[in-house]
Amino acid sequence: MIEKLAKLLLEKKLVISTAESCTGGLVSSMLTDISGSSNYVKLNFVTYSNEAKHNILNVDNSILQEYGAVSEECAKEMAQGLMEKTGCDVSLCTTGIAGPTGGSDEKPVGLCFISCKYKDKISIKKIILNPELKRKEMKEQFALQAIDFAYTILTGDDVGD
Repeated sequence: MIEKLAKLLLEKKLVISTAESCTGGLVSSMLTDISGSSNYVKLNFVTYSNEAKHNILNVDNSILQEYGAVSEECAKEMAQGLMEKTGCDVSLCTTGIAGPTGGSDEKPVGLCFISCKYKDKISIKKIILNPELKRKEMKEQFALQAIDFAYTILTGDDVGD
């Protein structure tokens, strides 16, 4: 899917930026694994802490306090802030809990929100993976789902939850 997304970005002459929390730069790494990626990757951030989300992406502190970093609301603000910061055509963001610790009943290990902003619309995808996955596998699955989600948004396919 990474190659398909790269080809689509090149064909449409679009540039993408990422802001990652739970994936720790893995989406960025996957996007730049393709030769010629400098033609479609603009600027990527790992905004792991709440402070980074606020300072770099302008996620409002009230959103972080009320809903937490792992929330649809935070993911939405991340996508908006990333686009404003970078001037990219497509912003792709991840925020979640890769475990093996840190989850709760409301926000279990394996929960991830992926946001993608394209053409003034922010789309959000909520995924919940098996909490028994190893952390590295969880991050890889989150990243692959993000790549797939961006491709779906750019091709105009129905992306319902």
